[in-house]
Parts: sequence; C-alpha cells; structure tokens
Amino acid sequence: MAARESRPFNHANEEIKTAMSPTAARKPGATGIRAKQAQDTRAKILKAAIKVFAKQGYASGRVESISKAARSHDRMIYYYFGSKEQLFVEVLETIYTQFNEAESRLDLDLDNPVRGLEQMVEFVWQYYLDHPEFVTLLSSENLHQGKHAKKSSKLKEISGYAISVVQKLLDAGKAQRVFRADIQARDVYLLIASLGYFYNANQYTLGAFLGEPLMDKAALAHWREVIKDTVLRAVRLQLPVDVDAMVGHDPANAHAGAKGRALEGRAI
Repeated sequence: MAARESRPFNHANEEIKTAMSPTAARKPGATGIRAKQAQDTRAKILKAAIKVFAKQGYASGRVESISKAARSHDRMIYYYFGSKEQLFVEVLETIYTQFNEAESRLDLDLDNPVRGLEQMVEFVWQYYLDHPEFVTLLSSENLHQGKHAKKSSKLKEISGYAISVVQKLLDAGKAQRVFRADIQARDVYLLIASLGYFYNANQYTLGAFLGEPLMDKAALAHWREVIKDTVLRAVRLQLPVDVDAMVGHDPANAHAGAKGRALEGRAI
C-alpha cells in the first residue's frame, strides 16, 4: 500500500528531473520534446486552475484540487508557478489575454464606426455570457481588492491593447465627425465593461431584487440593446432625429414639424 501511494510523488520527481536533465538535452530532438511537454503541462495546469478558482474562489481553491483536475501533481504546480498565488496571477493574465485574442479576430467596421462600436458592444456582451468564468474570477479578485492583479507585470500591457481597439474606432468616428472630439477611449471601455460586467456578476441578486428572470433570452437581448444605445448616446456628436417619434406617424404632422423647424431656423 505504501509503495502504491508513493508512485505519484516519484512520478512527479521523474518529470521534474527529465525537464532539467542535461543528458536528455544532448539527445537529438530532446530539447524540443521537453519544451513541448513543459508547455503542455503548464497549459493543463492553467486550464484546471481557471476552473477550480472560478468555482471555489482563490481562498478556497486548493492546489490539490487543481493538480487533480489537471491530472498532474502538486509538485509540478510549484515547479512551474512557484506558488498558488503566482498561479492565480497567471490565471488572471490568461483570461484577459484570451479575451484580447478573441477580440483581435473581430473585423470591426472602421468605415462605419457607429456600426463598428455596436460590433464591439455585441462582442463584449456575448463574451461575458459565453465565459462566465471570466466574470466569476474577476469578482473573486475584487474580493481580495486586486492584490494579485497588482502583482502582475503584464496586465498593463494587456489592458493597453484593449484600449487601443476602442481608440481606433473613436479615431475613425472623429475623422468622420460622427463622434465627439473630447470622448476618451478609456471612458468608453469602462462604460461597455461596467454595463456588461455588473449585469452578469449580479444576475442572481438583481433577479431576486427585481423579481425578474434576467437571464432569459429576451431579457439578455434587451440589455444588449440598452448597452449599445447608452454607449452610442455617450459618443455620438449628434443623435439622429426621428421625426416620426417626435410628431407622430401622421405624414401631415411630420411635414408640419419640419416646416416649423425651418421657420424657427429663419427666425434665428
């Protein structure tokens, strides 16, 4: 029985020794194989850590649970990441990087920046819905007042990319004189992120408080449109005037409204 229990420990030692072995490095192709194995092991541990931390939070997420989910060993986690805390830092970097990678595949319409901004809102909203672990992990980190995120040397660079995507759309809109000249990419990013994140992160308490099924298909579609409308109202230089909405759908009223505005213009 004792010999059986020692196998995982010994296997982990052998894996570490293989990764560090100078003899293995001299064998043809050994360096590439070892590098691939190390990359695969790290990736499996990170994937498992994302699931465990998303479900249990940082405080309750145990190294043993992560190694089991990754079909690896506790020692391999410490070998590749140094500590549970550093593993969580890399988890945060990973989920933000995955978000950026998904966003980079968007074909945003810079010729029609209004539509391009709508595309961005739709992407962010849908990403939150498709990746609830993203929202959960950020909520968990906020409980710790961002102490792990502050230790990351990469998040600033990662956020810089996210802001730059918004900036391209705003620059296109300003050049076409459809977006306000004073609007900042950081503010637009925060507006989109906050409207999407808050709804998803608080879906259970808000649903109970309002007595509404917030995650129904119709409710989700409605809130997506609310976000788009809110963002566009914040950035557009002039909102399109819906004459029918202002004077009713009677063509005679619409004509009268237009004539009245024309007279007002001459009076001015």
